[in-house]
Amino acid sequence: MSKWTPAADEKNQGTLEFEIARAQVEEGLEQAFQRNKNEVSIPGFRKGKVTKQLFFQKFGEEALYQQAMDIVLPAAYEAAIDEAGITPVGRPNIEPVSMNKGEAWTLKAVIKTAPAIKLGEYLNLEVEAQDEEVTDADVDAEIKRLQDGQAELVLQEESVKAENGDTVVIDFDGSVDGVKFDGGQGKDFSLGLGSGQFIPGFEEQLVGHTAGEDVNVNVTFPEDYQAAELAGKEALFEVTIHELKRKELPELDDEFAKDVDEEVETLAELKEKTSKKLSDEKAQAAKSAFEDAAIAKAVENASVDGDEIPAEMIDEDVHRQIDQYLGQLQQQGISREMFFQISGQTEDDLHKQFAEGAETRVKTSLVLEAIVAAEKIDPSAEQVSEEVANLAAQYNMEEDKVRAAISESMLKHDIAMREAIKKVTDSAKAV
Repeated sequence: MSKWTPAADEKNQGTLEFEIARAQVEEGLEQAFQRNKNEVSIPGFRKGKVTKQLFFQKFGEEALYQQAMDIVLPAAYEAAIDEAGITPVGRPNIEPVSMNKGEAWTLKAVIKTAPAIKLGEYLNLEVEAQDEEVTDADVDAEIKRLQDGQAELVLQEESVKAENGDTVVIDFDGSVDGVKFDGGQGKDFSLGLGSGQFIPGFEEQLVGHTAGEDVNVNVTFPEDYQAAELAGKEALFEVTIHELKRKELPELDDEFAKDVDEEVETLAELKEKTSKKLSDEKAQAAKSAFEDAAIAKAVENASVDGDEIPAEMIDEDVHRQIDQYLGQLQQQGISREMFFQISGQTEDDLHKQFAEGAETRVKTSLVLEAIVAAEKIDPSAEQVSEEVANLAAQYNMEEDKVRAAISESMLKHDIAMREAIKKVTDSAKAV
C-alpha cells in the first residue's frame, strides 16, 4: 500500500509513504541471517550451525534490519511508485517511519518527479517525404569506392613529386623554440597527404617534394590543441622523405567485378547488384528519417509543464548515454581507461559531447510515455513473454535469467514505448 502526497510549495516533488509487508520483511531477515550465520560465534555452537531463533535471542532481529532493508527495499520501492503512478527523477530520500518488531515496515520517500506533458497533435501528422531515388552517379560513386579499395600503393621513382593522395614514408623531428617536445619525433611513419592526420599545414608543405629530400616544415599548433603546453605555438619539423607511394587503380572491367564480388561475372552485373543494394539502403534510411521526423514533430507539438526539463533528468540521461557508450567499447575489448588514453578526451569532454541533445532526448521520452498513457497501451503477458524470448536469444541467455535481470515493469515499459512510436509513425502522412 502506498500514498503519494504532492508538495504544496514545490513543483514536481512530493512524499511517497509505503509499506513493506511483514512477509517480505521476514524473507529479508531470512536472507540476511543466511548471509551472516557463518560469521557468528556463540559458545556451544560451531560457526554456521547457530539457529535463527538463537541468533535473535542473542543479538535481536534488529541486528539484521539494515541488511534486510537493503534486500527488500528495491522491489518494494518499485512496486510503490508503480502503484502511485509517478515517475521519479534522481535519487529519492528514503527514511523509515516505523520498523516495529513483528509488524510491516513503513517508509517515507521524498521524491522529485518528471514534469507533466501536455500532448499536442501526434497522430496523422504530415511529414516531408524522403528521397529514395538511386541515380547513376550514386552507383558510379560506389563502384569508385570499391575500385579505391582494390588500389595498390606503388613505390615511385625519386624524380616523382608528391601530390595530395600520395603516401610518404618519413622521419620527423619537431621542436618549439629549438626545444624538442614529447610526441614530436617519429621514424618510418607512413603519412597520407591530404588525410588530415597531422596538424594543419604540415601535409601541404610536403606536396611537390620527392623521395630523398629533407624538408623544413613550419606550422602553428591550433589554439585548442589537446596538449595545452603546445597550443598556439609555432613549431619546426625537420622532415626526411624516404619513400613516395602512389595509388594505382585497377581497370574497371569484368575481372575487377569478379575480384570484388564472387557472385558476379561481369561489370554490368556488379553495377546492377550495387544499384539494388543502394536502393535497399536508401529505402531503409528514408524510412528511418521519415519516422524520426514524425516523432520529432509530435515532440515539438507537445509542451512541458513549467516549460523546463529538470536538470536531474538531463544529467541522468547524459550519464546513461556515457555508460552505454563505454559499455559498448568494453565489449570490443577497449577499457574506459584505454579509451581516454587513445582518444585524448577527458570525462568532461565526453559529458559535454553527450549533453548535446540530452534535453531533446528526455522530452522525447516523456512525450512517448504520455502517448502510452493517452492511448492506454498496456502490453499483454504474451508480449512480455515474446520480449523475454527475443532478449534471451539476442544475448544467449536463459529466459529465467532475463526475467531476473529485468523487471516485468521495465519490459512492459519498453514494449509500450515501441508501440507508441509505431502509432505515431504508422499514422504519419508523407507530403
